[in-house]
Amino acid sequence: MPPPPASPNPLLPEPVRRLAAWCAVALLVTGVAAVAVWLCVVFKTAVTPVLLALLGTALLGPLHRRLVRMKLNRSLAAGLTCLAVIAVVGGASYVVVHALISTGDEIAGSLKRAGQGLAGHFGAAGTSLQDLAANAKDLLAKFGGTAASGVITGISVVGEMIATTILALLLIFFFLRDSDRAAGALRSLAPRATGDTVEAMARRAFEAVEGFMRGTTFIAAIDAVCITVGLLVLRVPGAVGLGALVFVGAYIPYLGAFISGAVAVLVAFADRGWVIGLWALGVVLAVQVLEGHVLQPMIQSRTVQMHPAVVLLAITAGASVAGILGMLLAVPLTAAAFGVVSELRARYAAEAPGPVQD
Repeated sequence: MPPPPASPNPLLPEPVRRLAAWCAVALLVTGVAAVAVWLCVVFKTAVTPVLLALLGTALLGPLHRRLVRMKLNRSLAAGLTCLAVIAVVGGASYVVVHALISTGDEIAGSLKRAGQGLAGHFGAAGTSLQDLAANAKDLLAKFGGTAASGVITGISVVGEMIATTILALLLIFFFLRDSDRAAGALRSLAPRATGDTVEAMARRAFEAVEGFMRGTTFIAAIDAVCITVGLLVLRVPGAVGLGALVFVGAYIPYLGAFISGAVAVLVAFADRGWVIGLWALGVVLAVQVLEGHVLQPMIQSRTVQMHPAVVLLAITAGASVAGILGMLLAVPLTAAAFGVVSELRARYAAEAPGPVQD
């Protein structure tokens, strides 16, 4: 019996073939992600309320579950939760907007004076800041005039924002009411063999978003209160408005805190001089150190931990895709993706066979 023919030598060595296989997987994943992003951009009118509703559901889920444990009907508990969020968000929005409007001229004037002072010391950089501060009020006035004057574009923008808010609120109600059916719905859509994996991935992603939203809101409130108290003690004009700006900016990690803190320091520098400006800088840095070394490790220790570089890249990508809304949604979506990846790694590591013992 003749020996079997020898297999021909492979065209490429084994390391190169492995590299090619990983490149093919990377291209496939990138292509799927690109198509998904493109679809989200095309159908942003429908996708945006769904994403906002998911974030709202993650933030309000504990309150709804507590009401259900108090023997309230799920629909009634969801309705009361939505009414509570309308009251809280509406009240907070009124306070923030009122604070920014009442102190907006003061803050803009302080930034203009800060630009004039920096222009004498730093040349072009200070002049650019001065021009930005000088034109900020005119730009805001033009935007507000466009939205309120009855121009078709302004009306459509305002109408779209109102419709998105109402739709997101209705989706929050349905997501909260039917949250107990989510696992069953996922299992019915997934193939039978992957039902457990799909459910575990969804739970891990939602837990990551839930932890991020609750932790960020709590940290934003603490940052805003501490910086507002510090600015009030230093008698910095517009302290309440600056604190409101800090609270809103905290939902954009790192970048929002840097911008709002820089505005507070510039206002203190322009109106109270170098000494108070340095004290304001110390207050902002102290709050940021407290946030980075105490609050975030303590509050967000159970969520997915992401490197600051990953967060900044996610914010940049979100801004390039959807502007400010993309910046707000980028980090929680990235946290959800990290949660899914960590769940898959844990499952595959548990299913992988151990080393063979001799």
